[in-house]
Amino acid sequence: MAFCHPIFASANKPPIMYSPNKSSDSKSRLIIASKQNIHIFNNGNGNGKESIELRHAKILEEVKLLLASKERKNTYEGLSMVDSIQRLGIGYHFEEEIEAILKSKHLMLGHQGNGYEELSEVALQFRILRQEGYFISADIFGKFLDDKGKLKHTLFEDIDGLIALFEASHLSIEGEHSLDEAGEFCRKYLHGWMSTFHDHLLVKVVNQTLQYPIHKSLSRFMPTCLQLENAGWTSSLHELSEIDTQMISYLHLKEISSVSKWWKELGLANDLKFARNEPIKWYMWPMACLPDPRFSEERTELTKPLSLIYIIDDIFDFHGNIEELSLFTDAVKRWDLAAVEQLPDCMKVCFKVLYDITNEFAFKTQVKHGWNPIVTLTKSWLRLFNAFLQEAKWFASGHVPEAEEYLKNGIVSTGVHVILVHAFFFRGQGLTEENVTLMEEFPSIVSTTATILRLCDDLEGDKDVKCDGNDGSYLRCYMKEHPGVSDEQAREHINQRISDAWKQLNRECMTPNSLPSSFTKLCLNAARMVPVMYSYDGNSPSKLEEYVKSLIYRSSSMQKSVRSDSDYSFMK
Repeated sequence: MAFCHPIFASANKPPIMYSPNKSSDSKSRLIIASKQNIHIFNNGNGNGKESIELRHAKILEEVKLLLASKERKNTYEGLSMVDSIQRLGIGYHFEEEIEAILKSKHLMLGHQGNGYEELSEVALQFRILRQEGYFISADIFGKFLDDKGKLKHTLFEDIDGLIALFEASHLSIEGEHSLDEAGEFCRKYLHGWMSTFHDHLLVKVVNQTLQYPIHKSLSRFMPTCLQLENAGWTSSLHELSEIDTQMISYLHLKEISSVSKWWKELGLANDLKFARNEPIKWYMWPMACLPDPRFSEERTELTKPLSLIYIIDDIFDFHGNIEELSLFTDAVKRWDLAAVEQLPDCMKVCFKVLYDITNEFAFKTQVKHGWNPIVTLTKSWLRLFNAFLQEAKWFASGHVPEAEEYLKNGIVSTGVHVILVHAFFFRGQGLTEENVTLMEEFPSIVSTTATILRLCDDLEGDKDVKCDGNDGSYLRCYMKEHPGVSDEQAREHINQRISDAWKQLNRECMTPNSLPSSFTKLCLNAARMVPVMYSYDGNSPSKLEEYVKSLIYRSSSMQKSVRSDSDYSFMK
């Protein structure tokens, strides 16, 4: 079944169901489609590959012209259009146009102040600007608050405004208590409103908003409800998004085929039968975090070190004693094939693959960007091995560390820093001595991203696990350290820690630094991954699994060579 999104909901019309995805920049995007051999198959309506690509280019130009006209007029509709484009996951087509609109809005705020009166308009402006790294003070909401700092009662029936304010509250930073309180009020009020007005046409929009806040979700893989006032450009956006779906679907299938072939030829699944064998699940991380079709090579290359993180984790969890694992870690420190001669075969095989893949990655980076990252890459791997080794020692001794000690190590054992370091080098932007040194020192934006992933995974992944089990988690450590705390209280504490980490990440994204904005967006997408990547109820597939399944089943009759039962074992 196709991956469907509810789109273009309004107060008068129910959402339209359709399937979106994405492509690239007018002519340059068509060149990319050609180079990647993206095949747009005939759907029985007479539209072949060529006509679809030409239609895509034509609509893209139409929307670009419309967006440019909104920038010149500097109207609210321009922001609304930017919001729609970003939520449909096609913002990379319009980076220059969006930047021009937001820069103009930010400058106007500085010189003329806020020109909007409606809560929904002010909140949208706040969210869009902060989302793109422009700092705008939360004081802009002051006129909607009473003398006690609470939302004015006159706004309680403004459902559109409350939705927009709830969304804006997810962009808060430390110390913005009034915005946090307003967001929490909106959440509770909208929940109550849904139970009272369950037949209202906006219920679907409200429910979607509460489940998937825009800032903390990946637009392409989450249902999207857009409320638009019969704007003339909605049909063009609708069609552009649908065509993008087809083009990117087949690009993703091509990449899945490439990853599956690489993994099969690598042979680790046969050599290490105790380890996970989920290449396509691993591919879904870079697929979601690097959505731009221009980054096809980056997605496939990043899947390689990412797969090794899972394999190495399994070796530390299921195979080898502490002495062997210590020697395994020492081999990484020495970066010497001879250092594993006395180790079990599984470690020899794994280290040889790690050694070859990392050196190959460094060579490709040097060819592409003129910088050999081997020293930084090996440092990142050693940091990860040391974290895995620490967890193995805790487990072997039965020691339960204090919560903060566990978290400090657990942030590293996510492997987030390893992948972000690889991505930083392979993208090649901002390659300076200063930034390379910064990446080696585990910058705050990386550690904050890893904190969100670790705490979310521990919180959600442990819902069906008793805290007296053997698997380590922040929840278990915190409850042992605080014996009087209930499970519910511990979870509230973790949720607050996650919220605080998001505030810190928001601040990082709005604080000028030497790292490129593309890296900041990559970190944001990584933080957004957990609710998309995993389904913790044990029954439902994740959003990404649904998407990949839809690709495979839609194309199975046309590209049977892509599919292999062993490659999709994670879906069983």
